[in-house]
Amino acid sequence: MNKFICGAVILAGFVLACAAVAAGYLFSDLAGYAKTAAGGGSGLAAPWERIVVLPAGKGFSGVVKNLVKGGVVQDPRRFRRLARVLGVDRRMKAGEYRFSSAMSPLEILGKLARGDVLLHGLTIPEGWTVREIAVLAGKKGIGDARDLLSQALSPEYAAGRGVGGGTLEGYLFPDTYYFPRNTPADRILQTMLARFEEVFLPSWAERARGLNLSRHQLVTLASIIEKETGAAEERPIISSVFHNRLKRGMKLQSDPTVIYGIPDFDGNITRRHLDTPTPYNTYQIGGLPPGPIASPGKASLEAALFPRETAFLYFVARGDGTHHFSASLEEHNEAVRRYQLGESKIGESNQ
Repeated sequence: MNKFICGAVILAGFVLACAAVAAGYLFSDLAGYAKTAAGGGSGLAAPWERIVVLPAGKGFSGVVKNLVKGGVVQDPRRFRRLARVLGVDRRMKAGEYRFSSAMSPLEILGKLARGDVLLHGLTIPEGWTVREIAVLAGKKGIGDARDLLSQALSPEYAAGRGVGGGTLEGYLFPDTYYFPRNTPADRILQTMLARFEEVFLPSWAERARGLNLSRHQLVTLASIIEKETGAAEERPIISSVFHNRLKRGMKLQSDPTVIYGIPDFDGNITRRHLDTPTPYNTYQIGGLPPGPIASPGKASLEAALFPRETAFLYFVARGDGTHHFSASLEEHNEAVRRYQLGESKIGESNQ
């Protein structure tokens, strides 16, 4: 009996020793594998970068299959084992990822666990409308254009975000943003709204009140200034014209506001357009239109807040991207004859 017990103890010790050796071997094998570059590290193969989309709801095994199919993982067996040992097999996030041949399995797993997805740049120029922003985001695959437009033009959505006027027009701040592909519309809009709030200083609201303008009216005026000129030095002067007109009760007579109110505008503004009443036709209505006509940049917001002190009431395009400003109708008419070559053009010559 004692011999039997002794033999059993020896056998158990032998099994444990073998298990320890095996475990050590496996650990050593995984440790070496974990740090090996995905490209093999031999220096013979050309470096590569690959983009792999990992759909949601596929589970760990689906993730590994996609990585193998994309040529990122060469040894799925050891990759699965390493993920389980590290406890990241249940923490991988779906999305679009960029991998390179220099990355090790350990780095690949870390990227997946962090959800370090590929980001796409979305640059919104100053003076763009919500429709243009939605279309661009859709073309880039960043967000669904229909969802973006639907929410941006929803009075309920705007009210829920503290934006007056019934839409987000004017409040999606022009800047460069970075989003993953297929980002929910709400996240895109919230990011742009947050940027607007970051730029719009508390002192600006106080300044607007001193000009007898609400924040919404200020943004509306800034959007008109944005659309009227691309010359940075002219913005405060354009602003002075509109401020002077508002003080005198004169109609703003701004073509960009008329255009905004025309469904499916074809690029050719006519007398008929100017004579057709719409909420945005400032040839027909007094004061400001009901809301912004585009997203103004910081410079246009500042111009609306701090207009140049002038007596100007009119301006006409010179044809080189700048304008001639006049304080009287007589001077303005002369400028129209000079810069519009005597033609009875419709547009800024009617300011």
